[in-house]
Amino acid sequence: MLANKQATERIPGYCALCVSRCGSIAVVDNGRFVALEPDPSHPTGKALCAKGRAAPELVYHPDRLLYPLKRTRPKGDPDPGWQRISWDEALDLAAARLGRIAAEHGPESVVFSLVSPSTSASDDSVVWVQRLMNAFGSPNLCVSMELCGWGRYLAPQYTFGASVPGAYLPDLENAGCILFWGYNPDLARLAHATLTRAALKRGARLIVVDPRRTGPAKRADIWLRVRPGTDGALALGIAQVMIERGWYDREFIRDWTNGPLLVRADNGRLLTQGDLSAQGNAQQVVAWSETLGRPIVYDPATGRYDGDHPQPALFGAFAIETLQGEVVCRPAFELTAELCRRYPPERVAAICGVERDQIEGAARLLWEARPVAYYAWSGVEMQSNATQIARAIAQLYALTGSLDARGGNVLFQAVPAANVAGGELLPAGQRTRALGLPERPLGPSRWQFVTSEELYRGILEQQPYGVRGLVGFGANLLLSHAGGRRGRAALAALDFYVHADLFMNPTAELADVVLPVASAFEREALKVGFEVSPDAQSLVQLRRRVVEPQGEARSDTEIVFDLATCLGLGAHFWDGDIEAAYRYQLSPSGVSLEALREQPGGVRAPQETRYRKFAEQKDGVPRGFNTPTRKVELYSETLLEHGYPPLPEYEEPLMSPLSRPELAGRYPLILTCAKHTLFCESQHRGLPSLRRQAMDPEVELHPAAAAERGLHPGDWVSVETPEGSIRARVRLNDSLEPRVVCGQHGWWQACPEIGAPGYDPFGPAGANFNLIIGNGAIDPISGSVPHRAYLCQIRRAD
Repeated sequence: MLANKQATERIPGYCALCVSRCGSIAVVDNGRFVALEPDPSHPTGKALCAKGRAAPELVYHPDRLLYPLKRTRPKGDPDPGWQRISWDEALDLAAARLGRIAAEHGPESVVFSLVSPSTSASDDSVVWVQRLMNAFGSPNLCVSMELCGWGRYLAPQYTFGASVPGAYLPDLENAGCILFWGYNPDLARLAHATLTRAALKRGARLIVVDPRRTGPAKRADIWLRVRPGTDGALALGIAQVMIERGWYDREFIRDWTNGPLLVRADNGRLLTQGDLSAQGNAQQVVAWSETLGRPIVYDPATGRYDGDHPQPALFGAFAIETLQGEVVCRPAFELTAELCRRYPPERVAAICGVERDQIEGAARLLWEARPVAYYAWSGVEMQSNATQIARAIAQLYALTGSLDARGGNVLFQAVPAANVAGGELLPAGQRTRALGLPERPLGPSRWQFVTSEELYRGILEQQPYGVRGLVGFGANLLLSHAGGRRGRAALAALDFYVHADLFMNPTAELADVVLPVASAFEREALKVGFEVSPDAQSLVQLRRRVVEPQGEARSDTEIVFDLATCLGLGAHFWDGDIEAAYRYQLSPSGVSLEALREQPGGVRAPQETRYRKFAEQKDGVPRGFNTPTRKVELYSETLLEHGYPPLPEYEEPLMSPLSRPELAGRYPLILTCAKHTLFCESQHRGLPSLRRQAMDPEVELHPAAAAERGLHPGDWVSVETPEGSIRARVRLNDSLEPRVVCGQHGWWQACPEIGAPGYDPFGPAGANFNLIIGNGAIDPISGSVPHRAYLCQIRRAD
């Protein structure tokens, strides 16, 4: 008698668990999801990490949330008294409570939180969460922008008027030199890692800036082991060598940056035509013509200087007669060079701990191996000087002239798609109500992104107004952000909190209603373009549901549409019809939903890659850049007007032995942290196949630092900072500078199947790294917190 043949299905898709979005094949045996494999035919599918391979464990984990839950006991009670309720009751309750808060206190008093799309599957729903927030009338989205995204998406707006390298992606396939700064694609983005390996094989050069000798650092031509938080000084030092030796693209600096524009010595402002004449235009600015030997006017509206072949000067000092008398003015690039001259290689070596010949070698390689493609990550974003670090790196990159050039950082043409984030639904007046905007008008709040500390302040101090409601989608704030104890008190004080997630976690435990979310493998999702390469960017894919959701779990997108309908906002959500929303989103692309369903591997809509788009002209006017001068702004009047340095001044990290000598005796070590290869931040430690490879939290020490303290590999130690202490096991790493130690964040979850413990997220016997990081020493512009550069001591644990 023949055995029954089991049906095996192989479903093309992509793993949505992190920003890499690796192309994959889901294997389903007899209706059960059993494996996830890489799909080499997909532009991001050359490899798959351990987290992706563990996807079936995630889907079938016994601790998954399966049904909506309602709290029945006060938030101070150790037992929340969770009661299972129906979806109708959960949604009606949430809509009623949120609607009442909005009616009584204004919609801004409700904040929306979302787990970062870089380290989760929330990319499936981020635009829909934003649309819900905008339609509701709230200007407040807490999505970790100050920690993960500020330096590559928003801070560069003050230099390039665009997100470089966030949107202008590294053209790794054609780069001559690759620069990774605080970025390890082996852990953060496998698609970049595989492209980098291929680039190195064809002869590209690699520079890595990182306090640890990561995988890419081992393969690099130059590894710069920077002291955590001193990256700005390093960027200025490399730029100093390049400018001094003439290793910069003079034409790009002259024609496409505001380097030639004259800066007044008396007030630091750009010299305007209005300064020269009562009839002059104050919107037009002035440079000095080398060929004419006189001031010339530059009009941002036309992107042109007056006169033929004006040859604006980049260096010099010029005495200019103004309406206020004679004023000495210098080109912005002269001031840039002057700033860099304060950071010669020997000084930078002393600040950063990087050898002088490495600084000079990096400068030479950036120039001689052009075009340069670079990428930076949270290593330079979780700093107390994150904004000026980002601007210093941007300034350095501008010197190479590689922006939007083949092999540089290129704005790859995207498949046309409708913008569904709903920015037009938020009343203009509400934008000014964003938390944090009064204190940091140029920070994330300018784009409706708020920090966790701004959220806590709004709840606990009612400043600048009272925050009373929170709608959370997967954000485990108390593990992923600093100030966990303060955050715990804040969330407990909310009038109402609804949280959607796959698992109960320390943050969700403080909610009034918890909603079960389907994993990425139990839901459909639309992705228009994969942000890696031109080929990847041209791919449109509708990821199929691999298996039915566990229990009553729903996708984040379904939850958004259902909640919107209950709130009376259904008209903005296609009356709850997600397919209709997808069709609208796809309408400009020429790709139909039917075609995507017929081709689960995706449909390509090839786009032409154009380079140097800033030089394209329309009606004789060059496109330029989206900045006040329509140039790359090495010198930012916008920052100056708000009281910040207009050039990327270096500032010693606010929590370092040099800036806090009164603490250095008790806390002599520099604490940084790094992403764990096996886990997405605070997720996945409950999955047996992953946890077996990392049973306990670890802290990396140099062997000399360990020997000084009588410590050995595997010893339990107490990691102490001015904020408190946690526990971890010792791991030796001789690539670290002896004063630097590296921790791991995200530890709380138990894995009972293999006897691995959980950890108290709020006590010294626990392992919550962010519990010992404070919110006091932060970037004044962005509110970024120095998770990557703090003070600590390591002692043997009792």
